[in-house]
Amino acid sequence: MADTLPIGTQLRIVTPEREVVEGEISEVSIPGKGGYLGVLPGHAPLLTELQPGDLTYRQDGLDFHVAIHCGFAEVLPDRVIILADAAERAEEIDVERAERARRRAEERLKQPSESEEEMREAREALRRAICRLETARHAKA
Repeated sequence: MADTLPIGTQLRIVTPEREVVEGEISEVSIPGKGGYLGVLPGHAPLLTELQPGDLTYRQDGLDFHVAIHCGFAEVLPDRVIILADAAERAEEIDVERAERARRRAEERLKQPSESEEEMREAREALRRAICRLETARHAKA
Protein backbone atom coordinates (compact mmCIF):
# COMPACT_ATOMS: atom_id res chain seq x y z
CA MET A 1 0.00 0.00 0.00
CA ALA A 2 2.86 2.42 0.74
CA ASP A 3 3.85 2.30 -2.94
CA THR A 4 0.52 3.88 -3.93
CA LEU A 5 0.88 6.91 -1.63
CA PRO A 6 2.38 10.20 -2.78
CA ILE A 7 6.11 10.56 -2.03
CA GLY A 8 6.06 12.13 1.43
CA THR A 9 4.76 14.90 3.49
CA GLN A 10 6.68 17.87 4.81
CA LEU A 11 6.40 18.26 8.58
CA ARG A 12 7.19 21.52 10.28
CA ILE A 13 6.84 22.01 14.05
CA VAL A 14 7.42 25.53 15.31
CA THR A 15 7.03 27.34 18.62
CA PRO A 16 7.31 31.07 19.31
CA GLU A 17 10.97 30.44 20.23
CA ARG A 18 12.24 28.05 17.56
CA GLU A 19 11.73 25.54 14.79
CA VAL A 20 11.67 22.09 16.45
CA VAL A 21 11.29 19.80 13.41
CA GLU A 22 11.46 20.34 9.66
CA GLY A 23 11.67 17.54 7.14
CA GLU A 24 9.98 14.95 4.98
CA ILE A 25 8.04 12.23 6.79
CA SER A 26 5.92 9.24 5.82
CA GLU A 27 3.31 9.60 8.59
CA VAL A 28 2.48 11.55 11.74
CA SER A 29 0.15 11.09 14.72
CA ILE A 30 -1.07 14.40 16.14
CA PRO A 31 -2.64 14.98 19.59
CA GLY A 32 -5.76 16.84 18.46
CA LYS A 33 -8.26 18.36 20.87
CA GLY A 34 -10.75 15.58 20.09
CA GLY A 35 -8.19 12.76 20.09
CA TYR A 36 -5.19 11.60 18.11
CA LEU A 37 -5.19 12.10 14.32
CA GLY A 38 -3.21 9.85 12.01
CA VAL A 39 -1.95 11.62 8.90
CA LEU A 40 -0.46 10.03 5.80
CA PRO A 41 0.67 11.73 2.57
CA GLY A 42 -2.34 12.93 0.57
CA HIS A 43 -4.51 13.51 3.66
CA ALA A 44 -7.56 15.74 3.24
CA PRO A 45 -7.01 19.32 4.39
CA LEU A 46 -7.98 20.16 7.96
CA LEU A 47 -7.24 22.55 10.78
CA THR A 48 -7.36 21.38 14.38
CA GLU A 49 -6.59 22.61 17.86
CA LEU A 50 -3.97 20.62 19.76
CA GLN A 51 -3.91 19.33 23.31
CA PRO A 52 -0.83 18.32 25.30
CA GLY A 53 0.36 14.98 23.99
CA ASP A 54 3.02 12.92 22.30
CA LEU A 55 3.28 13.72 18.60
CA THR A 56 4.87 10.79 16.76
CA TYR A 57 6.26 10.92 13.25
CA ARG A 58 8.01 8.41 11.02
CA GLN A 59 11.04 9.50 9.02
CA ASP A 60 13.31 7.15 7.06
CA GLY A 61 11.67 4.14 8.74
CA LEU A 62 12.30 5.40 12.30
CA ASP A 63 9.79 6.78 14.80
CA PHE A 64 10.45 10.11 16.52
CA HIS A 65 8.53 11.70 19.39
CA VAL A 66 7.82 15.32 20.31
CA ALA A 67 5.98 16.54 23.41
CA ILE A 68 3.42 19.08 22.22
CA HIS A 69 1.81 21.58 24.59
CA CYS A 70 -1.25 23.04 22.88
CA GLY A 71 -1.45 25.04 19.67
CA PHE A 72 -2.82 24.32 16.20
CA ALA A 73 -2.14 21.94 13.31
CA GLU A 74 -2.78 22.60 9.65
CA VAL A 75 -2.89 19.46 7.53
CA LEU A 76 -2.65 19.68 3.74
CA PRO A 77 -2.14 16.83 1.25
CA ASP A 78 1.62 17.49 1.04
CA ARG A 79 2.48 19.11 4.40
CA VAL A 80 1.66 19.35 8.08
CA ILE A 81 2.39 22.52 10.01
CA ILE A 82 2.27 22.44 13.79
CA LEU A 83 2.17 25.81 15.59
CA ALA A 84 2.70 24.83 19.22
CA ASP A 85 2.84 26.89 22.39
CA ALA A 86 5.77 24.66 23.38
CA ALA A 87 7.34 21.54 21.89
CA GLU A 88 10.30 19.37 22.83
CA ARG A 89 11.90 16.40 21.12
CA ALA A 90 11.98 13.33 23.37
CA GLU A 91 15.77 13.45 23.67
CA GLU A 92 15.68 17.13 24.78
CA ILE A 93 13.43 16.56 27.79
CA ASP A 94 14.99 16.92 31.23
CA VAL A 95 13.27 14.03 33.02
CA GLU A 96 14.24 15.18 36.52
CA ARG A 97 12.82 18.65 35.87
CA ALA A 98 9.60 17.18 34.43
CA GLU A 99 9.28 14.89 37.46
CA ARG A 100 9.69 17.88 39.82
CA ALA A 101 7.01 19.78 37.86
CA ARG A 102 4.68 16.76 38.14
CA ARG A 103 5.17 16.58 41.92
CA ARG A 104 4.62 20.35 42.32
CA ALA A 105 1.40 20.20 40.31
CA GLU A 106 0.14 17.22 42.30
CA GLU A 107 0.86 19.07 45.56
CA ARG A 108 -0.99 22.16 44.31
CA LEU A 109 -4.00 20.01 43.46
CA LYS A 110 -4.09 18.68 47.03
CA GLN A 111 -4.50 22.22 48.43
CA PRO A 112 -8.24 22.78 49.01
CA SER A 113 -7.88 26.53 49.56
CA GLU A 114 -6.78 27.40 46.02
CA SER A 115 -9.14 29.20 43.63
CA GLU A 116 -10.74 27.46 40.65
CA GLU A 117 -8.34 29.32 38.32
CA GLU A 118 -5.34 28.10 40.32
CA MET A 119 -6.72 24.56 40.25
CA ARG A 120 -7.16 24.74 36.45
CA GLU A 121 -3.57 25.95 36.11
CA ALA A 122 -2.36 23.11 38.35
CA ARG A 123 -4.27 20.55 36.25
CA GLU A 124 -2.73 21.97 33.08
CA ALA A 125 0.75 21.91 34.64
CA LEU A 126 0.20 18.27 35.60
CA ARG A 127 -0.94 17.39 32.06
CA ARG A 128 2.16 19.07 30.59
CA ALA A 129 4.50 17.29 33.01
CA ILE A 130 2.93 13.90 32.33
CA CYS A 131 3.12 14.55 28.58
CA ARG A 132 6.82 15.40 28.85
CA LEU A 133 7.53 12.28 30.94
CA GLU A 134 5.63 9.99 28.55
CA THR A 135 7.42 11.45 25.54
CA ALA A 136 10.83 11.24 27.26
CA ARG A 137 10.32 7.49 27.79
CA HIS A 138 10.58 7.05 24.03
CA ALA A 139 14.09 8.54 24.00
CA LYS A 140 15.22 5.78 26.38
CA ALA A 141 13.70 2.98 24.27
